[in-house]
Amino acid sequence: MTAPETVEQQQQPAAAPRAPWHGWDTVIRVAGVVVAVIATLVTAVFELELTTLRSGGVSALMNGESLWTSGGFLIPIAIPVAIGANLVIAWFAVTVTGRRWALGPPWALWTLIMLAAAGTRTAEGDYLLSGDNWVALVMILTGSLAYAVYSYRMILKPVAAKPTDSGLSGSL
Repeated sequence: MTAPETVEQQQQPAAAPRAPWHGWDTVIRVAGVVVAVIATLVTAVFELELTTLRSGGVSALMNGESLWTSGGFLIPIAIPVAIGANLVIAWFAVTVTGRRWALGPPWALWTLIMLAAAGTRTAEGDYLLSGDNWVALVMILTGSLAYAVYSYRMILKPVAAKPTDSGLSGSL
């Protein structure tokens, strides 16, 4: 049997829940930017690989040969992949961090990777992305435009005011 509770014990309110650590916001923002940058790096390399995909690649793959050494016409699959991946990365970076500036690092990294690939020569003297590969040129254009369109849409959308702890809205 337990002892009867006193009047003082009955009137005490339950303990208030602990406030979360204020540093989580910074940790989530940094992690969001890091994940967006890593995703940009991976998808950019994948998009560059897709720019050389040709129609004979599937039949060569069925014969046990490399997918990239076959002939035929270029398949423009890299273009929609670049548009979709860049839009998703832009959305992810801005949504997770809650800051519009988070769009900048993935956009800058993607652009630098594409410029480096377009201006780099192999040991044989060939460019990684040649000027006669129309898929690569259109992919670079549309991939960068995907980031630009997302940025423009953010500019048109008004910033929502966040209420502060004192109940006032807006920022000082």
